[in-house]
Amino acid sequence: MSSSRLNIRIEPLANPRPARFPEALGFGRYFSNRMFTQRYSPEKGWHDAAITAYQPLTLDPASAVLHCGQDVFEGVKAYRRADGRINLFRIDQHMARFNRSAARMGMPQIDAALHIEAIKTLVGLEHEWIPTQPGAALYIRPVMVSSETTLEVRASQTFLHFIILSPVGPYFGSGLSPVPVFISHDYVRAVRGGTGEAKTTANYAGSLLATEQARKNGFQQVLWLDAVERRLVEEVGGMNIAFVYEGKRISTPALSGSILPGVTRDSILLLAPDMGLEVSEDRIDVNEMLADIESGHITEVFAMGTGAVVAPVGQFRYKDKDYLINGNQTGPVAQRLFNALTDIQYGRVADPYGWTQSMETVDATAMQRSASA
Repeated sequence: MSSSRLNIRIEPLANPRPARFPEALGFGRYFSNRMFTQRYSPEKGWHDAAITAYQPLTLDPASAVLHCGQDVFEGVKAYRRADGRINLFRIDQHMARFNRSAARMGMPQIDAALHIEAIKTLVGLEHEWIPTQPGAALYIRPVMVSSETTLEVRASQTFLHFIILSPVGPYFGSGLSPVPVFISHDYVRAVRGGTGEAKTTANYAGSLLATEQARKNGFQQVLWLDAVERRLVEEVGGMNIAFVYEGKRISTPALSGSILPGVTRDSILLLAPDMGLEVSEDRIDVNEMLADIESGHITEVFAMGTGAVVAPVGQFRYKDKDYLINGNQTGPVAQRLFNALTDIQYGRVADPYGWTQSMETVDATAMQRSASA
C-alpha cells in the first residue's frame, strides 16, 4: 500500500509488539513497532519512502556520517487528547527548523509538507503507542545522516532520512520540580558562526563531558556561556533559558547564531504577553544575572524545550559559589506557563494560535491487510 502524495510503501509487520507503557517511561527508552525511511541521491532526489518494522540501520563503515558527523535531527511530540484524537504541536515550525539545520550542514532539503505527511502517516499507524499517563506523549525523532561511502572531508552526495517514535514521560523524572544547574566557565557549547543554531549531534557531543562532570557533583544540567567573552548566558543543556524579574518580566538570551531557536521558546514569547507578562530578548551577563538573583530582582529561572516544556531552575553553582532561586521552589510564572502551554498541547483548551494540528488515528490492522493484498 502507498500513501497518496509521498508514495510511501507500507510493509506489513510480521510480529507486532503490543504498546508498552511501564510506570516509569523515562525519555527515549522505548520505541514503537514501525519506522519511516527514505534515501537521497543527486540523480533521484528523495526516493524509496517506506514504513517498515523498527530495525537496525545498515551503514557502510566508511559512511560519511561516521567520519565527518554530517547529520541533523528534530524533536516534536504527538499528544493524546481526552476525546481520543491526536494533537501535533507546531510541527510546521519543527520541520522548518529541520530544513534550516540541514542547510547549515550542507544537506538537502525535505519538502516540509511531505515531511509532515510522513510523520502523520507513521504516527497514525502507531497511535496505540501514544501514552495516556499524565505528562506523557509520543516523541517523534526525524533524523538525516550522510551515507556516502567516502573518507574525504566534504559534503556527502547521498543521505538517509528516518523517523522513529518513542513514548516518553517528563524529561526530568521529577516533573515540574526545580533542577540544579552548574554554570560552566571552562567548557563552551558553540560559537557564533559555528553550528550552534543547527540541531546537529556535534553540538550535543561536545557538551557531554561537562554535563557528566556536573552530574557527578549533583547537578542535572549545565548552563553554557558564550565562547568568546565567557560571560554571556546562552543555553542550559539542550534547552533555552529564561529569567523572571519581579514576577512580571521574562528575559531570555537573544538569538546570536550560537543559540538554537527553540520552538517552545518562541511559543512562550508569544504566549506570555497574553497572560499579562512582559517579554524581552537580551544580552545577559552571567555576573549581572547572579547579582540579580542575590538581590531578589530575579524571582524565577526556568528552562524551556520540547522534552521538558518548562523546567524550573532552583539552584546555580558558578565558580564554587551557590545561588538559590525562589527557595528552590517552582515559581508561579513557570507553573502558569507550563499549564497554559500543556493545556493547548493536550487539547484541554481551545488553541487561539493555530499551533496544533489534530489528526485521526489509523486502523493499522486494516492497512496491513491492504498492504499485504
